Amino acid sequence: MHDAKNADPIFAPSVMPDVPFGISRPEQVIGLSGLEAIRAIPTGALPAPPMAQTLQQWIEVADKGRAEFRGNPSNAYLNPMGLIHGGWTMALLDSAMGCAVQTILDAGEMYVSLGTEVKFLRPITVKTGQVRAIGTVIDRTRQTALAKARVEDQSGRILATGTSTCFLRSAIPSPKAERQG
Repeated sequence: MHDAKNADPIFAPSVMPDVPFGISRPEQVIGLSGLEAIRAIPTGALPAPPMAQTLQQWIEVADKGRAEFRGNPSNAYLNPMGLIHGGWTMALLDSAMGCAVQTILDAGEMYVSLGTEVKFLRPITVKTGQVRAIGTVIDRTRQTALAKARVEDQSGRILATGTSTCFLRSAIPSPKAERQG
């Protein structure tokens, strides 16, 4: 456990990348592995999702089975009690877990969340400063993946944790699905 009063920062704040926001077209991502697609977002080769701009949350690092996000809590995300709204924190956790899962997908695979559980351990305020969420894949089967994440402040204190189960499937519709649709 970290001593918050005397600890050196465990991460230095970073700046949200200046990238385009939008939705990738299928032809931009169809041949990319999940890791390649995720790594293309911070470089601007693929657009970042619009919600990242709205929530001031972005992907900082991605490796196979791991994704680190950063977020800047601000007055724009306060709840009536003057704390950062839990939904903001849940979105940060969900992004880190989902993108960690995406990093293990082959080209032509996709995922969708089946269920997510979040635990809030400490309040986040504007004074907390930049936080990071680290998501990692715990396990993968043929059809599911399980991921976990934690949100930390710059001294390493854990502020929230989460787990998510994701359903994995082909991103390319089967001929049977096309006939039924």
